[in-house]
Amino acid sequence: MAFSQDILISRRSFLATACCAAALPVFSPVSFAAMPGDNRFVTIVLRGAMDGLDLVQPYGDAAFAGFRPTLALTPDTGLIDLDGHFGLNPAAQSLMPLFQAKELAFVHAVSTPYRDQRSHFDGQDMLESGAEHVHAERTGWLNRALSSIPRSQDRKAIDINTSMELILSGPNEADVWASTSDMTMAADDVAFFKRLYANDADFSRVLAEALRTDMSAEQLFQDEKRGQGIRDVAKLAGGLLREDYRIASFSVDGWDTHAGQKGQFARTVKDLTIALTTLKDALGPDVWKKTVVLAMTEFGRTVRENGTGGTDHGTGGAAILAGGGIDGGRVLGNWPGLADGKLLDDRDLMPTGDVRELAAAMLYRQFDVGSEALTNGVFPGLSFDRSSAYLKV
Repeated sequence: MAFSQDILISRRSFLATACCAAALPVFSPVSFAAMPGDNRFVTIVLRGAMDGLDLVQPYGDAAFAGFRPTLALTPDTGLIDLDGHFGLNPAAQSLMPLFQAKELAFVHAVSTPYRDQRSHFDGQDMLESGAEHVHAERTGWLNRALSSIPRSQDRKAIDINTSMELILSGPNEADVWASTSDMTMAADDVAFFKRLYANDADFSRVLAEALRTDMSAEQLFQDEKRGQGIRDVAKLAGGLLREDYRIASFSVDGWDTHAGQKGQFARTVKDLTIALTTLKDALGPDVWKKTVVLAMTEFGRTVRENGTGGTDHGTGGAAILAGGGIDGGRVLGNWPGLADGKLLDDRDLMPTGDVRELAAAMLYRQFDVGSEALTNGVFPGLSFDRSSAYLKV
């Protein structure tokens, strides 16, 4: 449903000031969509350009150690061997049970079509819009995908704040809720506002949605204090996905590691591991089996470490797949190599895969979104069909 700007402003102003100032997010909000069916899909945007070469290190590539004299590891210096060629950064050790259970996979040498100034803003725009060019789309690919997925009619949208991320922004209705959101209204206050706005159908609907979601969050956290950390965000996402939601999206920040990468990267990897393991716990084994999580970043980082113990903005990166709905335990992708002449612009990992194809494959397998809808509406210009290698994950 389309709302006038006046309705949007008055609704948001009321919710932000009259009853739930605590709902305004300090941390990234979680965005949701409800629909029928049992499969779930979660996207995690790794903001700041995660260094895939640090997370999943190609120690078997002879050139790697020379490019990264202080950052490169081997199994003899703490790297966790995955397949004899790639190894997992020890900061992500808690993910190994998922990998060994084939509920985790890594996809190397992927990127969006972005090749210009390596700007975080432009890179994230293309990652979340799913477009071929910067600012070519004003809506998010995950929102556009909702047009091709059967929607539930009993749970539409709730817009507690104006901070919805681009990936789920657009004409199709989706909810936004922060882990710190708390309506904290007494029953008589709720009754008063229901009477006051009884003739405002739009507001009444939004208030009812907010109260319903808040009740679900109350049951999830119970007496626990709600926080803004990644554990609370992932717990909220998993708990609501266990109910009538089927799609969720949130972010993990802190990947811009220009200097002192070793320490900063380890801290941010810990956030990622907490997000994934908390999601699994919150979903429960039955729902986890039907869930796919896609974690992706706007671009990778330079192959060479810089003079301050960090890496700079690059191109080819890595994506992460998790969930009981995948056949993991593998490092996927067409590895381009790091030998002379193999780098993009003599500095970056050469992209051999489009991260949009990976996302398209997950939409196809989880919600049966057809190839035509994926290539024409969700990811304009993308080449995708049922022969995609990512459908075998």
